[in-house]
This record gives sequence, structure tokens and C-alpha cells, in this order.
Amino acid sequence: MIKPRTPAGVLELLPPDQIAFQRMLDVVRRNFERFGFLPVETPVMELSEVLLTKSGGETERQVYFVQSTGALEKASDDTPELALRFDLTVPLARFVAEHEHDLAFPFRRYQMQRVYRGERQQRGRFREFYQCDIDVIGKDSLSVRFDAELPAVIHALFSELDIGAFTIHLNNRKLMRGFFQQQGVIDPAMQALVLREVDKLDKRGADYVREVLAGDVFGLPHGVVDRILDFVRIRSTSHADALASLDRLVNGERGAVNASLAEGVAELRDVLELVRAMGVPESAYALNLSIARGLDYYTGTVYETTLDAYPQIGSICSGGRYEDLASHYTKSKLPGVGISIGLTRLFWQLREAGLLGTASSTVHVLVTQMDASHLPHCLRVASELRHAGFNTEVVMEPSKIAKQFRYADRAGIRFVLVLGDDEIATGKVTVKDLRREDQFQVERADLAAALRVELAQPAGVP
Repeated sequence: MIKPRTPAGVLELLPPDQIAFQRMLDVVRRNFERFGFLPVETPVMELSEVLLTKSGGETERQVYFVQSTGALEKASDDTPELALRFDLTVPLARFVAEHEHDLAFPFRRYQMQRVYRGERQQRGRFREFYQCDIDVIGKDSLSVRFDAELPAVIHALFSELDIGAFTIHLNNRKLMRGFFQQQGVIDPAMQALVLREVDKLDKRGADYVREVLAGDVFGLPHGVVDRILDFVRIRSTSHADALASLDRLVNGERGAVNASLAEGVAELRDVLELVRAMGVPESAYALNLSIARGLDYYTGTVYETTLDAYPQIGSICSGGRYEDLASHYTKSKLPGVGISIGLTRLFWQLREAGLLGTASSTVHVLVTQMDASHLPHCLRVASELRHAGFNTEVVMEPSKIAKQFRYADRAGIRFVLVLGDDEIATGKVTVKDLRREDQFQVERADLAAALRVELAQPAGVP
């Protein structure tokens, strides 16, 4: 007999946790749609030649290829025709390039689907997980004003999730590139290596990072190292402080400010002003000049969102601006800006941190059955409740009432209806509210209205 077990790197949930996860998905979808984003789904499989345009490096080593049993019989050394998507960006690029003439630009899309990566087995890392992405894609150009809209989406979404205070950190890649050029670090690859060391600032300390950057590998002058460390430590404490920090970057440098730095500062200033105009409170966003994201991919605004009380969780939503989404598939220039939430990992982290409450059942009402002759009556009551909008389950075989109550309690069903001989004779229903530990009788005609009143009251109200 084969032992039942799930593969490593997947998250399989019992119903209460699955309900909580589905509700998170509902919140994400609802907020994406509130801001005018349209749904897109792409196949879980893509042609390998399409998917591997990001070939080489870590990405290619994590791709799952797909072969039928028939293809395996004819296996060759060639790359399999199909592969599972490892993110939603490459499928989006292919989708937009393929359907370019059928889309209205700017194209505002959201996508919430599973992706697959051959991650190294470790706690909290998943090989199958949900990504929830939104992107705004322009044709030929896209105003920086769209960059300011995404923090408003992030704020609305995570406010509704109600998982604690959070901060949306903003930076601009042009600003960073210009700053490093001012310091004599011109090569983008070298900038990436320097940023990788700077990223160790919180874990290893300033002395370690200073020693590495000034050492044999990088050989940066001590004055340059100090300016880099001062630069990446900049965190604004208010909207006014963010603007003042940007002013100091362009007015406090010795000599002329290069074009990239000036353009990045101007773009970030515009974004910050519009973020505030969109109603995002100052406490929810900050300038953070250590945020880099993908050095090669992102070209302008970049975002990372963190929970204030749980910085160890890391970024719960990130993204940024890019200049040409689909250059591998079309000659059209398609700039865009987007964000992504790795929802499976976020759910797992929130659950581990104890930030998710207990999810109740999706079933509102259990209709008990005292006697087999009562079943037609029970079914009619259940049908009436379903038509009134209540998810309702019927006990299909009679048993002791205590057993039926235990079932409802264990299943997380809040309301239990008792329909015995007396209730049927008088046209009434006995309702037991298991959450509030309360019981009352109501006329059958008034049952749906009474349940709505109960649902509208806080659980602790007697």
C-alpha cells in the first residue's frame, strides 16, 4: 500500500485554513477590480522557447518542463516543447504581444494564478504557489502618474486584509543609478554587486560593509563608501521629510547633478505628491533609498511593502516600473508598471506569526433532522434560506440532536435550526447560535430576516 503524502514544497490546507486563504484571494481580487483592472488567465504551460527568453542563471535551473508519456518514449536530448510558468510576467509579455491589436491601451490587467519553481527544499519556500499581479501596460509611452496609482491599490488591499500596520517603501532606479554614477561607480554590474553588499547592512553592520567595499574586491575610496552608506540609510518619516530628502540629493551634491539623478528625483517627487493626493496616509508610505529590486529589469519607480511589527517577514508586495515588457516578442515598445504579491508564502508567514484569526465555515446554517418523516419539511426550509442568500446544509439522516450539534460545532457552522414536531406544528423554528451561545424561536416566515439581524451584530453581543 502506498503511503499518502503531499510532495515537498506545496501548501495543502484543511478547510478552515483554505477558507481563510480563499477570503484573502477575494480581498485581493475585489481591490484589483475596484481600481479598474481587468482579469486575465494564461495557460499553466507555455512553449519552452517563449518561457525561456529569460534563459540562463537561477531562473532556468528552476523551470519544470512538461512531457507526455508518449513524448517520453521518444525522448531526445532536445529541450521539451512545454514548460510550467515560473512567474506571471513572461506569460503577460507573451499575451500582450500576441493580442496587442485587440487590447485597449493603457492595458490594465490583474492575474491571480499558481506558478511553479524548482525551489530548494526549505521551510517556507514553495514550488507551487499563488502569485497575484497587476500591471498597467502602455503603448509607446506611459505616464509616471500610473506609478503613483499602485501604492493606492496596495494601501486599500492591505488595509482591508487587516493584518496590522504596514509601510510602502518607494525608490527610483534612475535616482540610484545617477547617484552611483556621481560616486564613480559606473558599470551596472558593479552597482549590482555593491548593492548586494549594502543589503547586508542590517545583518552584518556598517563596519563590515564599509570594510568590504573599501577592500581589495571593490577598492572604493573611503569617502565614496561613506556617501553610499549615508545614501542607503535615508528613510523618510513624513511626506515633507521625503521631499526634503530628495531636495538635498540634488542641491547638496558637489558639482553638477547628472541627468539620471535629476530625472529620478523629479519622478519620485511627482509620485509621492500623487500618492498623497490619492488619499494614502503619510504613515503608510516612505522614501527608502535602499530599495533596489531587480537592477536589470526595473528602470524607474520601485516598491516594497513591509509589516511594521514583523520586519522579519520581508516584503509582502513588491514591484516597479519597466520600459519594455515584450521586447522578445514584438517590435512595439510596451512600457509598464506593476506589483506582485506571493500570496501563498504571505499566507504561510501570517499564519506562522499568528496574525490570522480562526476562519468560520462558509456554511451559515445547519438544518437538523429529528425524524425521517421531517426531511421534506427540513428541505423546504433549507431551500427558502438558500434563496434568501444563506449557505445552508441539511442533515440528511436523523440522529441524536446532541450529535448533530457536535457536528455543527466542529464544522464551524454558526446557526443550528431545530425543526421538531412542536416547531412544525406551530410554524416556528428554534435557532441555536453556537457562536454567541444563545437560543431563540422565530416564525418561519421571519427566519431569514432574524438571521440577518444576528449576523449584523458582533459575536460578543448577547
